[in-house]
Amino acid sequence: MTTWEDVVRLASALPEVEAATWYRTPALKVAGKRFARLRTEAEGGLVVMCGLDEKAALLDSGDAAFFTTPHYDGHGSIIVDLERVDVDQLRELLEEAWRRKAPRRLTT
Repeated sequence: MTTWEDVVRLASALPEVEAATWYRTPALKVAGKRFARLRTEAEGGLVVMCGLDEKAALLDSGDAAFFTTPHYDGHGSIIVDLERVDVDQLRELLEEAWRRKAPRRLTT
């Protein structure tokens, strides 16, 4: 099972990532912009920023590691089940989320 500590370790390989909080839960940000957050234990999952096309593709894949709730309808984010996600795929999702929020000076 992937833990929050694993998420932080994976994301920390990217420039200027810092651990923070968002809605009173652990989160990751770059240059002050949030790109992932751990939902409460009762809610479950890790919210990761993504494009709407990517979200649709992940949901359409049928992979149980990815889901959403009505709260996130129309929003560029996907919820990741840390107990089911492939670590390499999580790494890719975190990197893409980081790229979406990082300033240009860090992505070029």
